[in-house]
Amino acid sequence: MDDVEFIHTHEWPAEEIVELYRAGGWWKEEYRKEGISRLLSGSFDLVIAYHRLEKRAVGMGRMISDGVSDGYIQDLVVLPHLRGRGIGGRMVKELAGYARKRGLVWIGLIAEEGSTDFYRELGFKVFNGTPMIYDPEGRG
Repeated sequence: MDDVEFIHTHEWPAEEIVELYRAGGWWKEEYRKEGISRLLSGSFDLVIAYHRLEKRAVGMGRMISDGVSDGYIQDLVVLPHLRGRGIGGRMVKELAGYARKRGLVWIGLIAEEGSTDFYRELGFKVFNGTPMIYDPEGRG
């Protein structure tokens, strides 16, 4: 991991962010690349895993927050060819550390299927609650 630098920022080239969203399976073709800068600047924190040899972002994670008590980690992704090397775990630690230093006491996330053990090893636990999504038309 010596060739990866972890950068806290609120801006990054949109093309690289889109590539990461595609790697996570979250990018929809109807999304507009022009919205990326607003998405990043509106985040409480953004950590980019920058690969010095590849000269590009190979991972990212963001936190959204009220800035007072609660923070929510989302969009954590590492490009497939670099998964399993500790990059994702380091990004979670960077995000949580940043949040704790700013006084946040509740840090949560929704673990995608198959990733619960990854987050447990980083100090997260399952809590009694049900993630829900707004869907008034009943499409989901």
